[in-house]
Amino acid sequence: MRAPPTPDAAVLDRLDRERVVWCCTLRPDGSPHLTPVWYRYRDDEWWIATAARSVKARNVARDPRVSLALPDGLAPVVAEGAAEVVHPPFPPEVVAALAERYDGWDVTVPDGPDGPYVLLRVVVTRWLMAGSAQ
Repeated sequence: MRAPPTPDAAVLDRLDRERVVWCCTLRPDGSPHLTPVWYRYRDDEWWIATAARSVKARNVARDPRVSLALPDGLAPVVAEGAAEVVHPPFPPEVVAALAERYDGWDVTVPDGPDGPYVLLRVVVTRWLMAGSAQ
């Protein structure tokens, strides 16, 4: 399968500027699970941090299909992709990119009741409405 085209400069700028993307994973019964998440888009991949025992992480471990959306009534950006759960150690460049974007936040520090963090690495298989309403 061919890789989808890279989004245009305006979309890439928005991906770099926005702080939250809506991530949709699939529950065991096939229903959607939609949540806002922190992310970094780098080198044609989305990197999303989540707790290891979160619903998102469990859903992706079972079914890698995801959708990601930056909502905007006039210029939505929607991507579909295949996700994988990445356990520590994380790629240092991704750790640094998340820390830069989110005021020094360190994804390598275990936090919260759902255990340590994992990363969801999402490779885009298809862009939908990338920058203009369709």
